[in-house]
Amino acid sequence: MRPETGAHGHRRASATVVLATLSAGQFLMTLDSSVMNVSMAMVASDLGTTITGIQTAITLYTLVMATLMITGGKVGSIVGRRRAFGIGLVVYGCGSLTTALAPNLGVLLVGWSLLEGVGAALIMPAIVALVASNFGPEKRSSAYGLIAASGAVAVAAGPLIGGAVTTFASWRYVFAGEVVLVLLILPVLRRIEDPPPSRARLDLVGSVLSVVGLGLVVYGVLRSGEWGWLRSRTGGPDVLGLSPVFWLILGGMLVVYAFTRWEAHLSRRGREPLLDTRLLRNRQLSGGLTMFFAQFLIQAGVFFTVPLFLSVVLELSALQTGVRLLPLSVALLVAAIGIPRVWPRADPRRVVRLGLAVMTIGIVILAGGMDPGANAGVVAVPMLLMGLGLGALASQLGAVTVSAVPDSRSAEVGGLQNTATNLGASLGTALIGSVLIATLTTSVVAGLQDDPRVPETVREQATTELASGVPFLSDTQLRTALDDADVEPAAAEAVVAANSDARLVALQSALSVAALSAAAALFFTGRIPRRPVGARDDGRKDDTADAPGG
Repeated sequence: MRPETGAHGHRRASATVVLATLSAGQFLMTLDSSVMNVSMAMVASDLGTTITGIQTAITLYTLVMATLMITGGKVGSIVGRRRAFGIGLVVYGCGSLTTALAPNLGVLLVGWSLLEGVGAALIMPAIVALVASNFGPEKRSSAYGLIAASGAVAVAAGPLIGGAVTTFASWRYVFAGEVVLVLLILPVLRRIEDPPPSRARLDLVGSVLSVVGLGLVVYGVLRSGEWGWLRSRTGGPDVLGLSPVFWLILGGMLVVYAFTRWEAHLSRRGREPLLDTRLLRNRQLSGGLTMFFAQFLIQAGVFFTVPLFLSVVLELSALQTGVRLLPLSVALLVAAIGIPRVWPRADPRRVVRLGLAVMTIGIVILAGGMDPGANAGVVAVPMLLMGLGLGALASQLGAVTVSAVPDSRSAEVGGLQNTATNLGASLGTALIGSVLIATLTTSVVAGLQDDPRVPETVREQATTELASGVPFLSDTQLRTALDDADVEPAAAEAVVAANSDARLVALQSALSVAALSAAAALFFTGRIPRRPVGARDDGRKDDTADAPGG
């Protein structure tokens, strides 16, 4: 019996190494955005750009991942998931190094938004598939839970890591550290088992259609704050009398529709599609994907808005901002790990609904607490509620989507799941950011028009020059700019006051959109199953066939 015990011990050690490696990859993928959110003001200042420029970088990073995730999953099936993981790590490491050395926004976009986004699109679907090939069915659920928890740890640690490093050194060291982590993961990859790659072909037409379609939609939303949704803003471009945003979103939706028709055509002809559209008819899978999309849209919007309030309005340091986000991070981690352990037989649908409700309450409290006399303490309770809500969703959704289809399709589910999360994050940042800038612009211009201390010439100049979008500046930054422009003291104070009031209105408007999104998501929870994932089928009809509002 001794050799058998030794064999089991070896398998346990190998499983630990595999799980640690895949968890490290998930941690790496999640760390970037949480670090960038808390360091936005410092990164913008260091690169000589604006908050809108950093918003563009964040959006494009998640957009590249969202548009390439399905293709990345298929590439993993063709070349092998372990090899795709390794290639993705190399590309990601090159992107991190480029970002660490970036002298301006353009290089940051290439390193972070493009290269790291492409690397992540290869890595993240491979993680889902490699869990399925390295763990038996009885261990798989807990393995997925631990990997999801590693992402939660990155969300929890990101603000503190980013805040501390940015405050005491430079945000660039975070990305340099990611290069080191990549170099540590690469040698361990050979310990991971990977089934032989399938003899499949990459659907290039489908890949192009998915990238173009999703890209047009998100780019349109991203520019809506500057160009306007339907009618063009003053001085902005127009196409046939309408804002380019309308045409971008319309064109993107038509291209996405063409993509689904093309994939269905390939399936009917017996050829290899990029995405088997029949998967989307699975109620449990589509329900889980919808919730993933909603979760990350709301999460990205709040994580974009709250750090701006702390770092720009209250002018806290990056470390102080990270500390104020700690209640959200810790609550998310506790809920994501704790709920499956304390209530392993919990009703997934109920947990998801409670999570969305708690998130909505937290966002509403936060929006209501933002007044001219607010201090950093106003975010504590809302961040705690947001973290509990996000953790509740994280504790259920991964198992819901993966268990919806046979293990053999785990790579496809991985691609779809990561497409939903990154598309949600990309649209969340773009949508919330566009509402923020649009409201800020309107409020500043209106405030200057109504203030008698502002000379008529300054009003006219502001109306013209600020129509395309007001930069999100702190009072200190604005006063410095006005002093450099030799603006009269009375007029300068009027501009600072108008900007200060407009910032809070803009933040409240952005958070209101996030709250509405969380409440709207409740209407789509009916496809989440009531029975715990892994429960034995007792022969009854699956309750996922309930009506959407059931």
